[in-house]
Amino acid sequence: MKRLAAALLLSLVPALAVAGEGAALSPDTKDWIALFNGRDLDGWVPKITGYDVGVNFGNTFRVENGVLKVSYDQYDAFGGRFGHLFYKTPFSHYVIAVEYRFVGEQAKDGPDWAFRNSGIMIHGQPVETMQKDQDFPISIEVQLLGGRGDGKPRPTANLCTPGTNVVMNGKLETAHCVNSTSKTFDGDQWVRVEVEVHGDGVITHKVNGETVLTYEKPQVGGGNVSKHDPAVKKDGQLLSGGSISLQSESHPVEFRKVELLNLVGCTDQKAKNYESYYEKADPASCRYQ
Repeated sequence: MKRLAAALLLSLVPALAVAGEGAALSPDTKDWIALFNGRDLDGWVPKITGYDVGVNFGNTFRVENGVLKVSYDQYDAFGGRFGHLFYKTPFSHYVIAVEYRFVGEQAKDGPDWAFRNSGIMIHGQPVETMQKDQDFPISIEVQLLGGRGDGKPRPTANLCTPGTNVVMNGKLETAHCVNSTSKTFDGDQWVRVEVEVHGDGVITHKVNGETVLTYEKPQVGGGNVSKHDPAVKKDGQLLSGGSISLQSESHPVEFRKVELLNLVGCTDQKAKNYESYYEKADPASCRYQ
């Protein structure tokens, strides 16, 4: 019996090898990119209100035990120092996913609305164009909220619009924030939010795999952003891409995963790096050898 089992196993090795090779080369295998490497802030640039680009006041953004943390233990008080941690590369068509949780106590004098409040900023302005005293980047905000523990609903993955508007249900939506249909997440549980972005087309928010909000045609416009460079805010301009950043709004928050699936790439099926899920072609990226 042992000899027979060994013979059967050996006979399966070539088939398994071929299957493994096929899986590795499958155009349906999604190649997620880890924007946060779990070790340090390589690839990220901080911008905090009142400070120049690159100044990480109070070590606000840090990595500890493999987790990207937003912390305020070196602040005497929050003092309106809203911060954003920008990734180095802009994107246009993609899916971004974060796994986050709120922890600890809010910083002293943080606004009540910022309790258990953070966000993923997408289609944002370049960090280099942020003014020293600017509060928020002109962008689309995927608002991350935690429950207050009072039994009242407080959904997450909402939409907020600092210096922007969107189209929702066929009409221009000018309200600053629109709630999603997600449930409330109290305590320090981890939550996964995914945002599917199709350039200046449809944008979809998902929470733990469930679609909770959809809109389209993100564009510059509206208020809720201050001390910005007026030349950067071109109202009515559609946003087809831009920066991605994570928010600091006075409540400690942790991110154990920040990953992105780029939907831009080689769409030539003859190329070695063709992927079936690419929706926007980048011919220059194609590899044939």
